[in-house]
Amino acid sequence: MRVLVVEDARSLADVVAEGLRDQGMAVDLAYDGLEAAAKLDLNAYDVVVLDRDLPGIHGDALCQMITARDGRAMVLMLTAAGAPGDRVSGLTLGADDYLAKPFHFPELTLRIRSLARRRPTARARTLHAAGLELDPVRRTALREGRPLELSVKEFAVLESLLRASPGFLSTEDLLEQVWDENADPFTNTVTVTIGRLRRKLGGPPVITTTPGVGYRIAETPTGRSGSAPAGTS
Repeated sequence: MRVLVVEDARSLADVVAEGLRDQGMAVDLAYDGLEAAAKLDLNAYDVVVLDRDLPGIHGDALCQMITARDGRAMVLMLTAAGAPGDRVSGLTLGADDYLAKPFHFPELTLRIRSLARRRPTARARTLHAAGLELDPVRRTALREGRPLELSVKEFAVLESLLRASPGFLSTEDLLEQVWDENADPFTNTVTVTIGRLRRKLGGPPVITTTPGVGYRIAETPTGRSGSAPAGTS
């Protein structure tokens, strides 16, 4: 899941971004409306966490810009303006949810995940393929009923692959969805994470690799030619 946090209070923005990254989300930051608009033109986001009182472009105008787009991101307004009238006006502008400051961080996380599931392109809450079952909200992953102990990034990579299944995701796709705009495009972090994930999933292999195309979850676990052995990339 990729999230854009738009907040001009830099200390708060940094804390929110770090907390969401700890939950396995890829998070970009914008400290004003102009920077946010530029990033929205460059990247596809699942959810935008949006302050209202922004310099450059006001949050209300930015919300309307987002909601006018095809395949738009979901918008969660996170603002100190928390009176009932403020909530009504924010939702009228097209925001999908509204959370007043101060807020409880676990509630923010749950609201973001809920919004991501409500996107028109989102799939069912629990993801299934090749004997795997993953629940992004409960943060649980199973293989043939066996619980998997995954790191935050391993879980996020598996979630992205399951959402894309049976299609492929390239290294660049995974960097964009699981890491963020600061990820080094020449890093081997995807290869390393995939290798660890394969070892934890065990055999027979379910993550296959096609050179020049990317990774995918095989619809049926297989050890046939074309499937990378567990622990390789």
